[in-house]
Amino acid sequence: MHEWALADSVIASAIDYSKKEKLKKISQVNIVFGELQNIDKEIFMFAIDELIKTANKVISSSKFKISDEPAKFKCKVCETDFTLNQVKKSEDEAEYIHFIPEMAHTYLKCPKCKSPDFDLIAGRGVSIKSIKGVK
Repeated sequence: MHEWALADSVIASAIDYSKKEKLKKISQVNIVFGELQNIDKEIFMFAIDELIKTANKVISSSKFKISDEPAKFKCKVCETDFTLNQVKKSEDEAEYIHFIPEMAHTYLKCPKCKSPDFDLIAGRGVSIKSIKGVK
C-alpha cells in the first residue's frame, strides 16, 4: 500500500509549498505518475480524499489531478530514444519491469542497435507538476 505513503507525501509537500508561497488556500495540485511507478490511481485518490479530511485547512478543499508520464529511454551506444511500447517484451517481463524498474536492463534492448545499455530518462517516480492557490 505505498499509495498511502505517496499520498501523504504529496499532501505534506503541497502544504509546505503553501507556507513558502504564503498561500491561504490550495485550489489544485497537479501530480505526474511515471509509467514505471505502477501506482493504483483509485487507491491513491482514496488515500488523498481520506488524508485531507484531517490535514491543514489550506488543502482541505483542493482538487487533485493526475497525469501519466510515459517511460522513455536513451541508448548509450547509438543515442536512440525509445519508449516501453517500442520494445518487444512478454507480459511477465513487462510486469517485472513495473515492479522493479531497474530490471529493464535485463529484459529490454535498444530497438535500433539491440544494446541493453541505456538510461531511463522519463517515466519513473511521482512528482508534483504544479500547485495552484490563492494568496
